[in-house]
Amino acid sequence: MIRSSRADIARSSVQIVRNLDPNQPVTQVRMLQDVVSDSVSRERLTAVLSTVFAMTALLLAALGVYGLLAYSVAERIREIGVRIALGAKPLAVLQMIMNRGLLLIGAGLLIGVTTALAISRFVQSLLFGVNPNDPATFVTAVLVLLATGSIAAFIPARRATKVDPIVALRHD
Repeated sequence: MIRSSRADIARSSVQIVRNLDPNQPVTQVRMLQDVVSDSVSRERLTAVLSTVFAMTALLLAALGVYGLLAYSVAERIREIGVRIALGAKPLAVLQMIMNRGLLLIGAGLLIGVTTALAISRFVQSLLFGVNPNDPATFVTAVLVLLATGSIAAFIPARRATKVDPIVALRHD
């Protein structure tokens, strides 16, 4: 099968119309896929920008959780060292830091979901084929945020399990 170029198809189309009716004006011959693409270009741009902003927000949220917990671990280094010196298992230290992180993530999710439900009707015009209060979308968003936040919380929590009690007790 020989593939024709767009220019060949356009010339053939114009020739067919002129053969049928020579008085019929033919202007702006365009491929249907170009017309469709142009008609949804604004929506596509909105979707791409929304995706970029969402990924940036996700990254900032993860960095915020990580930063807050890393600072908390650094501030509590003596306490963690004492706990380990007194026999606390690394898993108990990990759970202590992760619980704090998950508490922060849960509070953020509660505020975020509540706010999203409240303002969803305002963004309804930007949604295509999705109900503004679509449970699957909300569950997916919560799971992605929970997973991202958990990973961000795990890094300083894991670091806390590696604290050397002697170094921590000498820490000023």
